[in-house]
Amino acid sequence: MRRHLHEIAAATAVASVLSGAPSTAHAMLNGRPPLEAARAAGSLLPGRHDARSGSLIAGAIVHVGVSAVWGTVLGLVLPERNTVVWGAVAGLGIATIDLVVLGGRRVPALAALPQRWQWADHVAFGAITGWVLSHADAATP
Repeated sequence: MRRHLHEIAAATAVASVLSGAPSTAHAMLNGRPPLEAARAAGSLLPGRHDARSGSLIAGAIVHVGVSAVWGTVLGLVLPERNTVVWGAVAGLGIATIDLVVLGGRRVPALAALPQRWQWADHVAFGAITGWVLSHADAATP
């Protein structure tokens, strides 16, 4: 089975919008800025080294780019069966790469975020991508 690019793009778009719910809810419940993670993501762009220099626009650019890459990977590799579960497992792998290998100590603004909620966002991204893809798979003859 090959998925169409528009199915992968739709799944990625839905997941990129909804998957930040765990960390956003946690931030709001704990009096932290709800867009703190977006600003931290903006610090990944060259010349922006901390959350203060990471603007929301820069964060959105990074978020869209990173989501597009990971969503495409998931769209190409997730199986047709148990897609949500495999997506969630893949989200753990993505979190390991994003938060430990690439981010980690190298990006202080990311490291300063409550990490369990960042991991939850990544798992949610994989699971939501899998859920949308599973519905696209079921609709494809």
